[in-house]
Amino acid sequence: MNTETRLGFFAGLGAYFIWGSLPLYIRLMKHISAPDLLAHRVVWSIPTALIFIALAANWRDVRTALKWDKLKWLAVSGALIGANWGCYIWAVNADRTVEASLGYYINPLVNVLFGMIFFSERLRIAQWIAVGIATIGVGIMTIAFGHIPWVALFLCMTFAVYSLIRKQVAIDSRAGFLMEVLLLAPLALAWLIWVSRQADAHVFGEGGWDIALLLAAGPITSIPLILFALSARRLKLSTVGMMQYIGPTIQFLIAVLIFREPFGWTHAAAFGFIWTALAIFTADSVMGDAKARRLARAARVS
Repeated sequence: MNTETRLGFFAGLGAYFIWGSLPLYIRLMKHISAPDLLAHRVVWSIPTALIFIALAANWRDVRTALKWDKLKWLAVSGALIGANWGCYIWAVNADRTVEASLGYYINPLVNVLFGMIFFSERLRIAQWIAVGIATIGVGIMTIAFGHIPWVALFLCMTFAVYSLIRKQVAIDSRAGFLMEVLLLAPLALAWLIWVSRQADAHVFGEGGWDIALLLAAGPITSIPLILFALSARRLKLSTVGMMQYIGPTIQFLIAVLIFREPFGWTHAAAFGFIWTALAIFTADSVMGDAKARRLARAARVS
């Protein structure tokens, strides 16, 4: 493993560990409403993003992001990621972290379907099997919850569409993220101003540690995105694909072992189908990448 690959590997681990541990931070701030915490997350992401861009001296991409053909799509992606964050915060505090983790487990499979729908990519037999097995798992989870697992589906779909848009917008991840939170900032600031004018206002929680923790919302949001970008540029797609299950696995373990959310036999059966689907999907991806490399080597030799 060379230096660049090692950097990418540890950057990826750091990103997914932070994302996976996020429920602990949200639960620590449970006494602050989801809209308030979301607003703080948006506002304090701005100075963090500016610091990262300044360190990289990457203002050219910021100017590029201000062009209308980029800005209009970043406004849509910003709205999607804001909705995703808000739903996730609410889900963790509503004792639905298990369901939230399910959404991020099935996200890779939805990305495959999007590839077929929007980019005319052909699904291999193993991928169709994985999607079918995952669908059965979601159906069982619907029985387990007694309703459609809308939290999981909402988180999955908003992030999948967000990823789809960001894939099409040729812009540095840091500059794109800055534009997204800047576009969300007026709504976030308006909300915090409105809250501050209420009789029982606690914009910064109970003061003290709450202020520090709310300010930390910016780095907690920005740093894993930057680490992920470093990782994605330095690792093979198959490696990144396998690592993406670290986040929801940590979330799942936190939900069951720390938050003590309900997890019975029906839940276990549903997750069993999901994990089986992901195992088939990952194995097929690894073998597909290996075959592509062999063909590429053979083409070079010939």
